[in-house]
Amino acid sequence: MKRGEFLKRTASGALIASLFPASLAAFAKNAKIAPASIKIIRDGEGQKVNVIGDNMTFKLRGAATNGQFVLIEQNNEPGTGIPLHVHENEDEVFRILEGSVEFETAGKKETLKAGDVIFCPRGVPHTWKVTGTKKAKVDLSFFPAGLEYMFDELGSLPEGPPDMGRITEICGRYGIRFV
Repeated sequence: MKRGEFLKRTASGALIASLFPASLAAFAKNAKIAPASIKIIRDGEGQKVNVIGDNMTFKLRGAATNGQFVLIEQNNEPGTGIPLHVHENEDEVFRILEGSVEFETAGKKETLKAGDVIFCPRGVPHTWKVTGTKKAKVDLSFFPAGLEYMFDELGSLPEGPPDMGRITEICGRYGIRFV
């Protein structure tokens, strides 16, 4: 069965298709993309990056998914968070596996716990912060891929107090702006 037929015939395909803009769907339909290979990433495996205090483990990078998405596992202490920001190019899905995380979107705060999911579409300002007394473990996906390169750059910045000017410049090149 071809990919397009699979997407049309499955409920998960409908969900996946709804996450991608029409231009990307048209590209995927017309482009000659080599089939992705099956990947198994075990617990504890993956590329670990500390992005200004956000502990990430890349489980799947865009190169492994034909640019379709990135899957990151975050493991963070209470108090870890990021400033309010907007993505111009990616939609995000967060699934809380352990702990609790407070999200703010459109001026509304909501605390999510294990099993909860939040979809943050591109263009919508949002922020998050780990709350409670336990670490939070979160699966984070970006659609489409590409933002992992920004995290690589941010993760290579020197230790110490963050240089927000440099961080803003790097993020801006990838279509992320702080609000």
